[in-house]
Amino acid sequence: MSEHDAQLQSAQTLIAESDTGARAPSGALSRKILLVVPLAWSLFQLWIASPLPYKLGLFVVNATQARSIHLAFAVFLAFTAYPTFKHSPRHLIPLQDWATALLGAFCAGYLYLFWDGLAARSGAPSQTDLIFSCIGIVLLMEAARRSLGFPLMAVAALFLAYVFFGSSTWLPDVIRWRGASVERAMSHLWLTSEGVFGVALGVSSGFVFLFVLFGALLNQAGAGNYFLSLAFAGLGHLRGGPAKAAVIASAATGLISGSSIANVVTTGTFTIPLMKKVGFSPAKAGAIEVSSSINGVLTPPVMGAVAFLMTEYVGISYVEVVKAAILPAAISYIALFYIVHLEAVKLGMTGIRRKNPIRSLLSTIFMICACILVTGGALWLCGEIVDGLATLLGSTVAPFAATALFLGVYVLALRYSAKVPDLPSSVDSIQSLPPMREIFRSGLHYLLPILLLMYLLMVERKSPGFSAFWSASFMLLVLLTQRPLKSFFRGQDDVMHGLRVGAGEVISGLIEGARNMIGLACAMAVAGIIVGTVTLTGIGQVMAEFVEFLSGGNLLLMLVFVALISIILGMGLPTTANYIVVSSLMASVVVELSAQGGLIVPLVAVHMFVFYFGIMADVTPPVGLASFAAAAISGGDPLRTGFQAFFYSIRTALLPFLFIFNTDLLLLNVSWPHAIMIFVIATIAMLVFAAGTMNYFLTRSRWWESAALVLVALTLFRPGFWLDQVQPQWQHLPPAQAMKLAQDAADGATLRVGMAGTTLEGKQVSSTFLLPLGKSGASGASRLEQNAGLVLAQQDGKVIVSTVTFGGPAEKLGIDFDWQVTGVDVENPRMPKEVFYIPAFALLGLVAMLQNRRRRSVAASVA
Repeated sequence: MSEHDAQLQSAQTLIAESDTGARAPSGALSRKILLVVPLAWSLFQLWIASPLPYKLGLFVVNATQARSIHLAFAVFLAFTAYPTFKHSPRHLIPLQDWATALLGAFCAGYLYLFWDGLAARSGAPSQTDLIFSCIGIVLLMEAARRSLGFPLMAVAALFLAYVFFGSSTWLPDVIRWRGASVERAMSHLWLTSEGVFGVALGVSSGFVFLFVLFGALLNQAGAGNYFLSLAFAGLGHLRGGPAKAAVIASAATGLISGSSIANVVTTGTFTIPLMKKVGFSPAKAGAIEVSSSINGVLTPPVMGAVAFLMTEYVGISYVEVVKAAILPAAISYIALFYIVHLEAVKLGMTGIRRKNPIRSLLSTIFMICACILVTGGALWLCGEIVDGLATLLGSTVAPFAATALFLGVYVLALRYSAKVPDLPSSVDSIQSLPPMREIFRSGLHYLLPILLLMYLLMVERKSPGFSAFWSASFMLLVLLTQRPLKSFFRGQDDVMHGLRVGAGEVISGLIEGARNMIGLACAMAVAGIIVGTVTLTGIGQVMAEFVEFLSGGNLLLMLVFVALISIILGMGLPTTANYIVVSSLMASVVVELSAQGGLIVPLVAVHMFVFYFGIMADVTPPVGLASFAAAAISGGDPLRTGFQAFFYSIRTALLPFLFIFNTDLLLLNVSWPHAIMIFVIATIAMLVFAAGTMNYFLTRSRWWESAALVLVALTLFRPGFWLDQVQPQWQHLPPAQAMKLAQDAADGATLRVGMAGTTLEGKQVSSTFLLPLGKSGASGASRLEQNAGLVLAQQDGKVIVSTVTFGGPAEKLGIDFDWQVTGVDVENPRMPKEVFYIPAFALLGLVAMLQNRRRRSVAASVA
């Protein structure tokens, strides 16, 4: 076996251990069960997502029952597909694993099996309920350990210990709480929808499974190889081409895979050896692939299924989440592409096709923008066609006509693709690839499922579950028909053989999709233990106090500590569980402490902040799983690969800090012309930042030139920082003016109010709040009461909160009775912050001029 084959086998073993299960039993019965059970799981998920149960009145289950069955499948497969330890036999399933698999599945399915009885004794569980709940918790954590490793189980065990022993005297007073009985804890964590069977598992069973299945079917059809071939055909011959192609291929693969490890192995098995071949060291080759793959998880429309969790946790639409995530992801990818180019230049690499580096970079940016515009145009055209059909045929017939038209486009795309040979199942070398135009034609039909998914989500605004179901259903049709239809169009006589192969691929895709979900479903269920602990014990408030104590009230230090804690919490966790854990614990910390510092941060920005740093745990040693996967392929040192990947990912780590202070980067409440300007300026800023951190711009930089480039980048990212030093943003007015300001404010405005008081728990609070005012025309008191759920009153020369409406915006913000208004903030009239772009670009021009002169001088001396 060659060195590359050994590395490839090692990488495939790693992905099997982390994603699908490493056990491959030799017994016929065991093999069949590991095929039939995942297939049944996929069919169950498709059934409950379809309209058939309600049309036929068969096997209709509610959301909580579906979660119970979903987890039962996952726990059963975790014990049968994953060995107990790494050295445990993989060719058989021991008897004890069968027993624990069945017992674990029974405990997970307990809510479904005894639904009526549990409902009748709600709040008063029987002894049997408690026994199976305790067993279920233990076996769930063991299932997570097998499928995901020790970190998540250890975190969950720590939180469980806090539930039961949080009142111990050996704990510091700051984190001590009164503790919980077994009855209360199990009722909260297992027998209700507050813990294990909560929102996270609901998202997993409701639509994350369908998105993972969609990705598995798309990959089974050959789309992954298609995207990889496209990237290499377009970029493989440039300077450092394999590394540049890895960046683009990972972006495309991110649409298919929600796992950074799977992303590394899918594209890295080809890209990493080629990067080494053209001159990158093993550590750098692996690090480039890791950085690219991490970005794939941060990129819409799926974001490793986090986009859909974020809609639930933040309370905004899916389109708003995509809009907030798209710009940081695009900028980060462009910057990584530029970093790769700079590395190639520093290593003296030359491409087969020589191009001006600036022109090459601009053409890449143009290509990305063109793809976005073409995709947007296609979605707009689809919407116009559907609206036209609805006008012409009526709303009842139009969906059927649109479906027929879409299937017709699919058949035409296949006919067009059939005119060129199919791509080989794997890419052997850049030289063996056909021309890019031919590659593009060969898989044109692969773009249609992705277009359908994006159309349903973003144009029709359908639910994620609905969109994923119909997209996955279309992928089943593609798998079943692409081979026979191509054979028919080519005039071949193996149509029936193609149909049989397609049916086999459908079954394989359904099985693969379910096996990809084992660890993910267990992770989201275990994350429910952590979320349930947070809601039961109030540990989130303790975390806020802890971070506040460490930072000493400094806002920037607070964000740094939150970032570090998010990385620690995210170590060893899959993407979705990672997000659930860090957002549950740290999002409220950022909101509360930012408000105390006078900075009102939108909730989506906070969730993006903790998500970005949680994902950085996949890169960062000592538990950077993606880095370990890349090192297994490259043959490099895992720690060195991890540190190099972290260095490349500094640009990704910078972005969360920037969109906390400059929410324009998330396109929140900005017009399209402003959005385009933000994209251009932010892209330039990130490229300059990359040049500064790489110590190379037009030529190798001196230390002060690198410092100047970083300063230029930060100024372009946040020009408001310098403006705040010259002209304060807020004018602080006395509390007595609150009513008048509320009355005079425009429609839809908010009132920025400082308040101080004591919570019911006895904690002193001093913070800033944004109170919605609704429509103008009423008195200030009326606008505050009707829209903010708040009544203010004068008392002893002070303005205090006399009434807080139950369930109103003020109560949700945490405002309480008898709090005192400390002041009202009104924005000062100031010059535009964009004025500071002028000195920034002037400094950039100076550095460019000096480096260009030095580069020419060196070239002349060499000549």
